[in-house]
Amino acid sequence: MEKTTKGLSEAAYQFEGKMPLAQAIPLGLQHVLAMFVGNLTPLLVITGACGLAGNAEFADLRVSLLQNAMLVAGIVTLIQLFAIGPIGGKVPIIMGTSSGFIGVFSGVANSLGSGVLTYGAMMGASLIGGLFEGVLGFFLKPLRKFFPPVVTGTVVLSIGLSLISVGINSYGGGNTAKDFGSMENLLLATFVLVVILIVKHCTKGFLSSSAILVGIIAGYIAAFIMGLVLPTTFTVDGVEVTKSWVLNWSQVGDAAWFEIPKVMPVKLVFDLRAILPVLIMFIVTAVETVGDISGVIVGGMDREATDKELSGGVICDGIGSSIAALFGVLPNTSFSQNVGLVAMTKVVNRMALACGAVFLVLCGLIPKLGAIVSIMPQSVLGGAAVMMFSSIVLSGIQLITRHHLTARSLSIVAVALGVGYGMGANPTILAHTPEYVQLVFGGSGIVPAAVVAILLNILLPKDAEDRQIEAEERAELQKAEK
Repeated sequence: MEKTTKGLSEAAYQFEGKMPLAQAIPLGLQHVLAMFVGNLTPLLVITGACGLAGNAEFADLRVSLLQNAMLVAGIVTLIQLFAIGPIGGKVPIIMGTSSGFIGVFSGVANSLGSGVLTYGAMMGASLIGGLFEGVLGFFLKPLRKFFPPVVTGTVVLSIGLSLISVGINSYGGGNTAKDFGSMENLLLATFVLVVILIVKHCTKGFLSSSAILVGIIAGYIAAFIMGLVLPTTFTVDGVEVTKSWVLNWSQVGDAAWFEIPKVMPVKLVFDLRAILPVLIMFIVTAVETVGDISGVIVGGMDREATDKELSGGVICDGIGSSIAALFGVLPNTSFSQNVGLVAMTKVVNRMALACGAVFLVLCGLIPKLGAIVSIMPQSVLGGAAVMMFSSIVLSGIQLITRHHLTARSLSIVAVALGVGYGMGANPTILAHTPEYVQLVFGGSGIVPAAVVAILLNILLPKDAEDRQIEAEERAELQKAEK
């Protein structure tokens, strides 16, 4: 019989452990709730940039693309979890539509103009870029020396820092909401956070590990009650607006019960003006994926990722993005939000995450199911996100401090965060640089911090203490490979 820890199967903390479905399903569902909105948002932004939003002619196309985004995320996650040959790292990672490409694709839209052909050019570039990243993954082992814990830890730390602002924006109701920062939004988000903390630390086992799910369900209930007792609209410049925390049940009612996804909903176009900047971004994505995998392994399994895990993970990242392009969806990459969830709960069981992936596939096939999740108020998500995203920062610190910090490693982290992350956090400093530099380095602090950390790791000399730590790291990796 499977051992349990206060009601939660010990298999929850083992990647390949056999876990009861009654526990695996809710633990997987909270992964979906953590990334669902983030999985669809990039698509909404880029279709808007291409002029496909608010246009009745393309309304059906947008619905198909959103449906495909859920389906593809589920399929690619299953590949990442179970692997098909060399494709997939067999790591506890959830895959989804990348927001990292928003800046690059917005630039492509500005260069090529709006229209469905421009969106097709983005998909053509994503198809080629994904294959490029897949090939890059095969050569990751000889490149591993450029990614010691001090470098991957800095990347993970930068990912967490960049997500904190995303979490706090959701906490206020979403910074595009007319009632952003309202008392209702702040109180609802705080209520969700308090419920999560109570469940996490005042219960044990299965319930404690499901704290995020319990908090979000409590948020739904609270929002429903608020809609019964509080005004649901307010006036802005003479126009009546619905408050952002209101549950839009009509969206669920309008959604279909079943719909077959469309393959290649847009014609692929191959244009060098789109391909070249996207190729650069796929190199950046590979670095971020190395950081995500490193973060989830050290945060959930308390060890470093192996060469095979990193290589398979990056290959899946690339091939998954090419698959996504065939369905008209933006590149699919590892989701940093879920790295924070794993670091927080320590639940790394493949079956639990696979249940989340299957739920995503069902959302792609049953739009009504996806609609129930999509109406989640941003402030409900924010109450959970602020804690999850901060957990990624702690995973980065764990990686960096895994070994004694030498003067050399302190310099790498300090300069990478100070110059690299600072540059990305304040992109106006790059206003007079070429456009491609702004697209690649100005989107977030992750890319410049990673580049600075890698360069300093190559250029700064090593003393005897650094070489000893390097030898210890190699020994740990060899042990993990076995």
